[in-house]
Amino acid sequence: MDLAWRVCPVPLWLLLQSLLLGLSAGRSAVDWPAQEGKEAWDYVTVRKDAHMFWWLYYATNPCKNFSELPLVMWLQGGPGGSSTGFGNFEEIGPLDTHLKPRNTTWLQSASLLFVDNPVGTGFSYVNTTDAYAKDLDTVASDMMVLLKSFFDCHKEFQTVPFYIFSESYGGKMAAGISLELHKAVQQGNIKCNFSGVALGDSWISPVGKYSLLDDKGLAEVSDIAEQVLDAINKGFYKEATQLWGKAETIIEKNTDGVNFYNILTKSTPETSMESSLEFLRSPLVRLCQRHVRNLQRDTLSQLMNGPIRKKLKIIPEDCSWGGQSSYVFISMEGDFMKPVIHIVDELLEAGINVIVYNGQLDLIVDTMGQEAWLRKLKWPYLSKFNQLKWKALYSNPKSSETSAFVKSYENLAFYWILRAGHMVPADQGEMALKMMRLVTHQESDA
Repeated sequence: MDLAWRVCPVPLWLLLQSLLLGLSAGRSAVDWPAQEGKEAWDYVTVRKDAHMFWWLYYATNPCKNFSELPLVMWLQGGPGGSSTGFGNFEEIGPLDTHLKPRNTTWLQSASLLFVDNPVGTGFSYVNTTDAYAKDLDTVASDMMVLLKSFFDCHKEFQTVPFYIFSESYGGKMAAGISLELHKAVQQGNIKCNFSGVALGDSWISPVGKYSLLDDKGLAEVSDIAEQVLDAINKGFYKEATQLWGKAETIIEKNTDGVNFYNILTKSTPETSMESSLEFLRSPLVRLCQRHVRNLQRDTLSQLMNGPIRKKLKIIPEDCSWGGQSSYVFISMEGDFMKPVIHIVDELLEAGINVIVYNGQLDLIVDTMGQEAWLRKLKWPYLSKFNQLKWKALYSNPKSSETSAFVKSYENLAFYWILRAGHMVPADQGEMALKMMRLVTHQESDA
């Protein structure tokens, strides 16, 4: 493991941005659970000057050995959101941010592999600014290096069903990673039992949103949306990203600050310091603030940079959790608006199980937008899939309240999770756990 000293000359506004994302120091006292399951963690140098961190939890089902349960890799969004932090402690891991047991942890039904991806996210880091990933190809290539290292070192997981679950921009990355993983397995370069990918509230095709706007506000956004579409069609992806940022700012102003992740709530208002800084007027920087800050709340930052850092013992002294997240986001500017519908088509054509799931209350990746890009698939069974009726699901047998709807045909399934926003497991933990069990064939929806 290469832990070289990292000296990165960076713009002042990015340094200020990192400070504003709440990268605080740790807590004074920690009450760890009396019993902890088996864990492992490490770094993998995926490229020169690029080091990726992973954290594995072995399944803790009282009736089954971990080898009888699937392995789930979780990929966070952003890009720049930490799987080992947000996905772990805010959504599906064994403990919450107060280190209290989570009743709906996925660990009871699967081993969990959290990866801070792309490099620079969470506890992952780069030595030079040139090492940040700038596109999906690099993200996928880096992950192939990590997964080869992981499965070579953990042969006990080579035959266990392996699923990739993702959220938001993590879904776009998961699509690209899944296709490369399928190829690597077919070629014998990586030994694993790849069984499917779940795209949660995923950034697959950025064109198409629903809104809470009146006619005037809608006209403003529609005008920019047309400009975004035109820029995408011409291949001007950085320009499209800037326009996307402007569109979101208009939506915020016209809806009194609606939360893009849950339409029933409001976004966190800017602090007086943030509103006074000139650099935050840049659409790209505001996008970073809006979509990365939410994944690095003070409580989580304090936990990760304090007790968790002390527990792990391998984090370099000059590496803070989330300290490079802004650079990760900015570096991917040219990739944001590139649709990856064609990759989903390739996955389906290859026979890979593809699961799409979406929260009912999500705005930034709304369900209607997901249905819109699904209709653009060239998959030969699409017409039959579209003809299916939604089937109601209940989070537990005793509940009479509908928790979700699902439809599936061949190797494509779509789950619509009710009363959930962008972060489905955080909003509807019980239903999210049930969905994971359905996807991994531990339950039947019959």
